[in-house]
Amino acid sequence: MAKPRAQRELAQNLLKKQGIMRLLELREAGVTAATMSRMERAGEVIRLSRGVYQLPDADLDPNHSLAEAAKRVPKGIVCLVSALAFHGLTDQLPPKVWMAIGPKDWAPQRSGAGIRIVRFTDSLLREGIETHVIEGVSVKVFGVAKTVADCFRHRGKVGLSVAIEGLQEALRQRKATPAEIARQAEKGGVSTVVRPYLEALTANA
Repeated sequence: MAKPRAQRELAQNLLKKQGIMRLLELREAGVTAATMSRMERAGEVIRLSRGVYQLPDADLDPNHSLAEAAKRVPKGIVCLVSALAFHGLTDQLPPKVWMAIGPKDWAPQRSGAGIRIVRFTDSLLREGIETHVIEGVSVKVFGVAKTVADCFRHRGKVGLSVAIEGLQEALRQRKATPAEIARQAEKGGVSTVVRPYLEALTANA
């Protein structure tokens, strides 16, 4: 095991490269939990949430909360209102990051970083995933067409007006075609809900 000073330098170099890291990742690289605690007390690192660290002078991306959420919920995929906001399809800034996980996946019990968990079936969890790098972190986000369909599927949670806004903006900004949205709506079992809005918006185009 490397000496504490060497561990501190290793931790700083790793965090400079990767932006945000979990304690598990740091420990696998040879940095102990005790070293991270000492660095936190000395102000050399910031503990964003339990077991998640970042350098204090790190440049924060506008989507910083998504990177932090991805570290806290490694199997999670950014979804619903948070995915709409990421794609520029709503003016809403959700106070919590909406994350989709599988029916049996682990979820943090206390979402100190502001995470709202939504459980998706395994088949719907595999559809339309994009990967974006935010502050050095690989963040999985559902694509535009999938997100719009999901908002209609979860309209009871996000509100029908939010789902309609997402649909309007996706078409207006040409970030998804009507066919792509219709296909995702069918896969999500909401084609009969989405179709009237889709037809009305495309008829007016």
